[in-house]
Amino acid sequence: MTAALGRLKGWFAARAAGRGRALPVRDQVDTLGPRPVRLLAFDQTLLAVVAALVGLGVVMVYSASIALNDSPRFAAYSQAFFLQRHVLSLAIAFIVALAVVQVPMSFWEKQAPLIFVVSLILLSLVLVPFIGKVVNYSRRWIPLGIMNFQPSELAKLAIALYAANYMVRRMDAREKFFRAVTPMAVAVVFAGALLLREPDMGAFIVIATIAMGILFLGGVNARMFFLIALLIVITFGLLIAFDDLRRGRILAYLDPWNPKYAQGKGYQLTHSLIAIGRGQFFGQGLGNSVEKLNYLPEAHTDFLLAVIGEELGFVGVASVIGLFFWLTRRIFLIGRQAIALDRVFAGLLCQGIGVWFGFQTFINMGVNLGVLPTKGLTLPLMSYGGSAILMNFVALAMVVRADAENRALMRGGRA
Repeated sequence: MTAALGRLKGWFAARAAGRGRALPVRDQVDTLGPRPVRLLAFDQTLLAVVAALVGLGVVMVYSASIALNDSPRFAAYSQAFFLQRHVLSLAIAFIVALAVVQVPMSFWEKQAPLIFVVSLILLSLVLVPFIGKVVNYSRRWIPLGIMNFQPSELAKLAIALYAANYMVRRMDAREKFFRAVTPMAVAVVFAGALLLREPDMGAFIVIATIAMGILFLGGVNARMFFLIALLIVITFGLLIAFDDLRRGRILAYLDPWNPKYAQGKGYQLTHSLIAIGRGQFFGQGLGNSVEKLNYLPEAHTDFLLAVIGEELGFVGVASVIGLFFWLTRRIFLIGRQAIALDRVFAGLLCQGIGVWFGFQTFINMGVNLGVLPTKGLTLPLMSYGGSAILMNFVALAMVVRADAENRALMRGGRA
C-alpha cells in the first residue's frame, strides 16, 4: 500500500514538472484477482444457442424414444438405447469439432476440391451392395461400427466448401453466367444422380439449394436464376411424374385425411398433425405425448418437432423456431463480416452453411406442420442421428473459426 502511494505521488510530481505521462493503469484488470482478463475470441452467444438446441434435443430424443421398445421391431433395445447412442454421437462430434476449430480457414480453402471428390467417392461406395446398408428400402449408410455414416451429410458440407472455393477462383466469370454456373451445375448434377440412386431426394434438394445460394451470394447475375429455378421445377416435375412413390407422397400431402392415404402414405403426416394439435398452447407436459407411443413413426428423428409440439405446445415450437432463426441469422452475419474483411472464401462458406441450416430446418418444420410433403430430413442439432450431428458440429466449428479469425483481424492481428 505504501509503495503504491509512493508511485502515485511520484506521478503527480512528474505531472507538476510537465514531464509526466498518462496515469499508469493496467488494461483489462480482473477485479477478482491479479491476473488480466483474457478476451474471448469467439461468439459466446452463438455457442449458448447451439448448446440450448442440443440440450433440448437430448431431452426430446429420450422422451420420443423411451417407448420404442414396446414395438416388436425394437423389443431387444432398452428404454435408454437411443439416448445413449445420441449422447455418444454428440461426444464424438464435440471432440471432432474441437479439432476442426483449430484448423485455419486457409486449409479448408485449399482442400475444398479434394473433400468434394472424397464425398462423391463415398456417395458411390454406399451404392455397392456389400458396403452400403439398406434401411427402409433406402441405401444411404456405411457401417463404421460405432455409427452408421451417411455420406450425403458429408456431401452437404463438401458442396458448400467446393462452391465457396469455386467462386473465389472464378471471380472473373461472375458476369458470364453460363461460364460461371456450368462447372458447378455439372458437379451438383453428378452428386444429385448418386443421391437419387439411394434414393435421397431431400439431401439432393438441400445440396442444390446450398450451391445455388452460394452462387447467388457470390455475385453471379441474379436475373439468370429464373432460368435455374425453371429448370429445377421442370426436373422435379419429371421426377414426380415418373416415380410412383414420390407422386403418391405428393397426393397424400395434398389430402392426407383421405381414407385412401390416411393409413398409407399420409399416415406420418396425419399423426404429426394430431400430435401438434394436441399440444395446443402450453403442451401436454414433458413425457406426456401419446403419439410417440408407436403411433407416429420416426418420432425421434424426422418428426421430433411433432413431439415437441405435443409435449411443450406452441410455446415450445415457437422457442425452437426462434433459436434456429437467430442461429441462421448470426451465421450469415459472420459470413458478411468475413467478406467485408476481404476474406471471401470464409464468408461464402459461412453463408452456405447458413443456407444449409436454415433451409433444412425450414423443410423439416414444414413437413411436421403439413406445409410441405414428407422429405426424410432431420432437424439439425436436435434429431437423433450420428453422421448428421457430426457434420452439423463440424460445420459450426468452421463458422466459429471464421468468426475467431475475423475478430483477430479487427484487433489488428492476423487470421
